[in-house]
Amino acid sequence: MNDPLIEALRRAVEAAPLDDELRLHLATQLWERGLSEQAVAEASTVLSHSPTDSRARDLLARALGAPAPDAASFPSPDPASRQLPDPPAPPRPEGGFDWSAAETEVGHIAQPAFVDGEGAPAFDAHDLQRPTTTLADVGGMTQVKERLNAAFLAPLKNPELRALYGKSLRGGLLMYGPPGCGKTFIARAIAGELGASFISVGISDILDRYLGESEHNVRDLFQLARRDAPTVIFLDELDAIGQRRSQARHSGMRGVVVALLEELDGVASDNEGVFVLAATNQPWDVDPALRRPGRLDRTVLVLPPDEEARRAIFRHHLARRPVEGVDLAELARSTDGYSGADIAYVCEVASENALLESARTGTARLIGMDDLRHGVAQTTSSTGPWLEAARNVVRFGDDDGTFTQLRDYLKSVRRL
Repeated sequence: MNDPLIEALRRAVEAAPLDDELRLHLATQLWERGLSEQAVAEASTVLSHSPTDSRARDLLARALGAPAPDAASFPSPDPASRQLPDPPAPPRPEGGFDWSAAETEVGHIAQPAFVDGEGAPAFDAHDLQRPTTTLADVGGMTQVKERLNAAFLAPLKNPELRALYGKSLRGGLLMYGPPGCGKTFIARAIAGELGASFISVGISDILDRYLGESEHNVRDLFQLARRDAPTVIFLDELDAIGQRRSQARHSGMRGVVVALLEELDGVASDNEGVFVLAATNQPWDVDPALRRPGRLDRTVLVLPPDEEARRAIFRHHLARRPVEGVDLAELARSTDGYSGADIAYVCEVASENALLESARTGTARLIGMDDLRHGVAQTTSSTGPWLEAARNVVRFGDDDGTFTQLRDYLKSVRRL
């Protein structure tokens, strides 16, 4: 018997074999269609799960010898389990199967065949953050702060001068440098300095497996930023989101770059008050169109923290740990070239060393300089491989002036 409803119910039962209500409904439909043996099998399965189910027992007895019931003789539950009756099913359309009714009957198991493509936006008010960190909380990095002040802070804090010189609040800035050197922290500090909302965006927030959804996510992001301006959008790992289209192996990635270019240009809307900060460890892999004037046209090289910044990073990571006799100046001198992430790891190794010794002796002790020196000795700077790759790009790659700061730095540390 080829009955679409029976087939749908069977598939639903296979998906949820322990759903006795669904299996009992299948048994009832089988009995009404004269398939008594199959109805007995399904009702018996229900009884094996729930031996006291009176409806299954009643249906089993009827299927074993009684004729198919009319509507008035349908088995009713015992008083202890009596519930309000279900509303009457709508009449089945003439000449066809009522798919709407079938979907309603198995709706708690089967997903609908068709859904509305207009889902919830990819970004909403829950993605907005209000950072309290400011540039005063960033230790050292004087040159980076000066560049950021010229690009964003000075125009915002002096609206009269901004109007006089025709300086727009729109635009973007690309921070690049070795990994773990504080680019994300600086972006949050800028948002806090501006008193602006902050949206941090990674590749997983943008890319979608369905065609066209990634571009839709980019547009949702900028629409949210415009509604809540002033807003800082932070695009982390820009080389993944906005990679060179000539290197993109999938057409979807090229579409993301195009959508990003359109939003940066403000083709459909005004981007006044929307600040776009981007960070990357590999600026040479970013599509050149993203770095043209009016887009991410300003670049800042975020280098490994200087000595003052290293002292501040050590102080931050040791502030909540039990320490004694810590010489921040010595630690800062001995970690030249270390990234902020490297220094955090030094503190972790030192804490682990003190913890293990305390566990061996049974007496807790404070973290001292010997532990931190041990941590420095066990840690290697992670910026070396990046600087070597950057040196090759500066020496042999095409430079349109974007990497002038990088070239000067490599010369100063005698790597070029």
